[in-house]
Amino acid sequence: MTHERRRTWDDRQLPGTDRAHRKRALSPSSGLFALLVFAALACGGCQTPQPPLPNPPGPKTAVRLAPGDTIKVSYSDESVPDQTQKIRRDGKVSLPLIGQVTAAGKRPIDFQNELVSLYEGQLENNEVLVTLESGLATVTVSGFANKPGAFTFDRPTTVYQAIMEAGGVSDYGSPSNIHLTRIINGEQRTEMINLRASIRGEPTKPKYVQDGDVIYIARSLF
Repeated sequence: MTHERRRTWDDRQLPGTDRAHRKRALSPSSGLFALLVFAALACGGCQTPQPPLPNPPGPKTAVRLAPGDTIKVSYSDESVPDQTQKIRRDGKVSLPLIGQVTAAGKRPIDFQNELVSLYEGQLENNEVLVTLESGLATVTVSGFANKPGAFTFDRPTTVYQAIMEAGGVSDYGSPSNIHLTRIINGEQRTEMINLRASIRGEPTKPKYVQDGDVIYIARSLF
């Protein structure tokens, strides 16, 4: 008798229990959760595209005159012929009426404005135009580079770009121990440069090469 009652009770509960399970299985919240899980799995390998680098290098990159550059000075006053000269190692050029003037280290527009001031009172029309005719720089990359040697670049070119042109730092070289040697006012000076931040893609202030620079990559200590 007890067995019959239990079976009758189970028969009464099973239909309701089955409906409850079906309701939970078909509830909107369960369907939405499953959809979100599927979308997460489908996009698991997706990567958010990186924004473009601001102010990419190009024609608008500021260039400062350096020894070895060839500049042209055009005069509005016809009494003075136009001058095309190569900036000497001491950073100077010799111009009519005003003599030796330091050009290296200045932007062409700044040097042009300086010449306008210097020619004031020397010429009836003191307007001049300074243009960079050739900005080639020959740089020697030595030490632990994959392809050491002498390379000629069209400036502006950074130290990092020059090393990449030499095949990059070798397995035995240290990107954090770069020696940049340059002749400044007749003296040889060396600056230490750490390129690890550039290699990692971190924002850095670039160091630009000049004609005659020597870049030495030291051996890694590890």
